[in-house]
Amino acid sequence: MTRILALLAALLAFTGAARADTAILAGGCFWCVESNFESVPGVQDVVSGYTGGSLANPTYGDHEGHYEAVQITFDPSRISYDRILELFLRSTDVLDAGGQFCDRGSAYRSAIFVDGPAQKAAAKAAIAAASAELGQPVVTPVLDATRFWPAEDYHQDYAEGRNIVITRAGPMRQSNAYKFYRQSCGRDRRVQELWGKNAAFLH
Repeated sequence: MTRILALLAALLAFTGAARADTAILAGGCFWCVESNFESVPGVQDVVSGYTGGSLANPTYGDHEGHYEAVQITFDPSRISYDRILELFLRSTDVLDAGGQFCDRGSAYRSAIFVDGPAQKAAAKAAIAAASAELGQPVVTPVLDATRFWPAEDYHQDYAEGRNIVITRAGPMRQSNAYKFYRQSCGRDRRVQELWGKNAAFLH
């Protein structure tokens, strides 16, 4: 009986949940960053939210001081933190300190929020590599992580939503509204212009 229990314990340890690490990234509209990373192999979950500010319980209507950001949970045995940073930087305008694409203002600035010295060193190295590739200094800062506040439910998985929403072009399904927003905001056009063949997540 003891041997059977030992075997069961070993089996449970072997088949237990995969390791998980997190990355917190701000790259303009959180709908877009969330949508980009949800299809990446090794990424387990992506949550849209707010971080970097001092306001408690921020909301979409009141998140002054916070960045729109995403919290990415990933399996480091399948995708590295370095690779996530590489994809992130090459899917944003790292030369724009005033926002991202058509979204302007402090909430839409890009940033990498790091948890500990290992993530900080990786982020600094990723930015140095991106700067060398572009031949220009990357303005995306590396900031110490603060509390991440998940955004309201209707912001989660926005790109896949089926609700009908009102846009400048009239009522449309949420997933189509997302595509309309992304195209009209010029995100993919600018990313391709900046990064060329190394641009990530072009739609």
